[in-house]
Amino acid sequence: MKFGPVLDSARALVDDGTTPACQVAIARDGEVVCFETFGAATDRTRFAVFSATKPIVASAVWLLIGDGLLDVARPVAHYIPEFATNGKEVVTVEQVLLHTAGFPNAPMDAIEGGDEVTRVKRFTEWRLEWEPGSRFEYHGTSAHWVLAELIERCSGYDFRDFIDARVCTPNHLPRVLGLLEEEQDDIAPCTPLGTRPADARTMVVDGSVLDRPDVRSAGVPGGGAIATAATMAGFYQALLNDPNGVWDPDVLRDAKTNVRCTFPDPLMHVSANRSLGLVLAGDDGMHQLRYAMFGKHNSPGSFGHAGAFSQVAWADPATGVSFSFLKNGLQADMIADAVKVIPITDAASALR
Repeated sequence: MKFGPVLDSARALVDDGTTPACQVAIARDGEVVCFETFGAATDRTRFAVFSATKPIVASAVWLLIGDGLLDVARPVAHYIPEFATNGKEVVTVEQVLLHTAGFPNAPMDAIEGGDEVTRVKRFTEWRLEWEPGSRFEYHGTSAHWVLAELIERCSGYDFRDFIDARVCTPNHLPRVLGLLEEEQDDIAPCTPLGTRPADARTMVVDGSVLDRPDVRSAGVPGGGAIATAATMAGFYQALLNDPNGVWDPDVLRDAKTNVRCTFPDPLMHVSANRSLGLVLAGDDGMHQLRYAMFGKHNSPGSFGHAGAFSQVAWADPATGVSFSFLKNGLQADMIADAVKVIPITDAASALR
């Protein structure tokens, strides 16, 4: 494989001031075959991956499904009775995973969410913004706090420890969520850059909050993972073939191939193409407009999930390639920022 175009495009983002540092990893056949860091960082440096965290948390939910402990067709309140307030008793687990649950902007501070008592108290206060199951709207952090509580109720373990023990460790990956303060060395500082356009369509994200040690320890399940690009590419290699037998084969196949949400994405005006935790490329030619930052050469079977500020992680079953690009420059103009990253993902998607 010729990595030059990928690496040159990544290096250019540091050279032009788009980001102080970035990291690229490409994996195939269960091995990382290319791993490079540019700018003010080293290969040991970890980055905040933002919403690229979501599939890692979802993959823990898949374990509960495979173990027969969780049925996505049931209401959330079946497992968390305290959730059944203000009309939320009708919300199903599937709707939470698909971002169709109806509470996209429900508030949860990272620190209160990291504690079971204050987390559940906040659930009782949440109200629906629209009818569950009637539309897609990205639940930036709210839905995954619910998934965190479901993991704890069904497994009996702290959600951060469960993810580490059942997802990371069996796949030979380091802990990525809920890091102790003494484990937080070599993390690239989040660096806000630029000015947000007056007509910006993207949500406002305070990415620099992930520089706080207590927030990193809280392990925000919708966007708080800390990892290298090599770790992210390794996670997607695990999803491609599950060589360690971590997930039930039918559950994993469903997550990688079954589009359960085709409601339009109100931001990009294309089908959201969501499975139980992943964004699927699909065969309609619109895959580059979906929230995974696929490259133009990705096959229809590709799956992944992006993160705010153009963090990238995906896998392509047609080539066996998994790819991750991470950076610490938090450009206020997220759309313009994504456009600059497209040459990197395009080059990665062309690898054979």
